[in-house]
Amino acid sequence: MSSTFDATADATTMGSARPALDDLMARVGVDGLVAALQSAGLLAAVDQHAAAVREALIVRSGGVDASGLASYARSILAAADRVGRPVPAQTGELDWSRAGWHVLRLVAVCAVADDAGCL
Repeated sequence: MSSTFDATADATTMGSARPALDDLMARVGVDGLVAALQSAGLLAAVDQHAAAVREALIVRSGGVDASGLASYARSILAAADRVGRPVPAQTGELDWSRAGWHVLRLVAVCAVADDAGCL
């Protein structure tokens, strides 16, 4: 995988998880959340993804924290690369109405991280 997030994310410690989440927010979160606030349908999709992210982290580790979110995001990035759909380096030109599942899931990770005070 060639993402900056991958190169900097070591989800084993809180100290490295927060910068990784900050990088993810800069990469997809800001643009995705702004787009979601402008489209009720996109906001609903991000909210559904966020609920699934929270549920997965609660089942796996009993709660939501920065290291769990960073680890989860790394798995999404890796899966996207494996299927040949890497996350774009810049999302400014992305048609958010056609954003793929993995991009929406990463935006949701950013929303959950923000809600949980992990950024």
